[in-house]
Amino acid sequence: MNKPDYKKTQVFPPGKRPKIFGHEKRKPIKDRENGMGYLFLSPFVIGTIGFTLFPILYSLYLSFTDYTLGGTPQWIGFQNYVEMFSNDAMFQKSMQVTFLYAGTAVPLRLVFALFIALILNKVVEMVGLYRTLLYLPSVVGGSVGVAIMWRQLFGNEGAINSILNAIGLSGHSWLGDPNTAIWTLVILYGWQFGSSMLIFLAGLRNIPSTFYEASAVDGAKPIQQFFMITLPMLTPVILFNTIMQTIQGFMAFTPAFVVTEGDPINSTLLYILYMYRQAFEYFNMGYAAALAWVMLIIIAIFTALIFKSSKYWVHYEDN
Repeated sequence: MNKPDYKKTQVFPPGKRPKIFGHEKRKPIKDRENGMGYLFLSPFVIGTIGFTLFPILYSLYLSFTDYTLGGTPQWIGFQNYVEMFSNDAMFQKSMQVTFLYAGTAVPLRLVFALFIALILNKVVEMVGLYRTLLYLPSVVGGSVGVAIMWRQLFGNEGAINSILNAIGLSGHSWLGDPNTAIWTLVILYGWQFGSSMLIFLAGLRNIPSTFYEASAVDGAKPIQQFFMITLPMLTPVILFNTIMQTIQGFMAFTPAFVVTEGDPINSTLLYILYMYRQAFEYFNMGYAAALAWVMLIIIAIFTALIFKSSKYWVHYEDN
């Protein structure tokens, strides 16, 4: 007669189960595994605290001080902010230029990127080559070299004026005219459409082709398909691109610094360029920190407004 297996049949009261031999050794092993995980995470945590969180908090402190580079911060409260909004004409000018720049350059880039993405979505052969070539301006577009090339392109003796003279039109001082200088920077920003184009193209590839086939059977034209199918299905991607490009538009620096240096007559004095001048030309680090926090608040407000408005125009598949 077989003996009963007490390990399977015996029931122990709650909390009275006897310890299994070797079970007490599992906890130190688990602790060592957790410690190894924390060790691998420590560079990221230290880097985040040391190179992100601490500089952010320290810049907030400096924005309430009178601090010149190499000196000692002196607490002055909200004086930097009061000076900024009441007595600083260059701050107001840079805000006007930046809002004009972001308000025109961002829509231009998004529209052009979507247009090119729609064309590439129909291309089958060599589409990878076309994507690469069109993405290159975004890879090198923010570099100093491209900005120098742009300055030469729109210079008085540049290629643009040479073409105009060749076809019988008179050239123009594009970078020397306050009415046209900012538009050269807007065109440069729109030319760097590659990253937005790739994101739009990925969104277009995710739209089921059955939608277009069914609408074509019902007699829908390409324009109707774009507004009734493509655009609504692409609104989440448009939301993402709008937010990212708006942030980049407000933070633009290299074009104004290299191409025009804020001239003529401060017509291209973008906000970040003015902040740079305060920090590294006038050495007003406290005032520059206050400028940085004002821009952070402006970007946060615009981002929040875009997110708030998205419920009225962004459509998701599960809605």
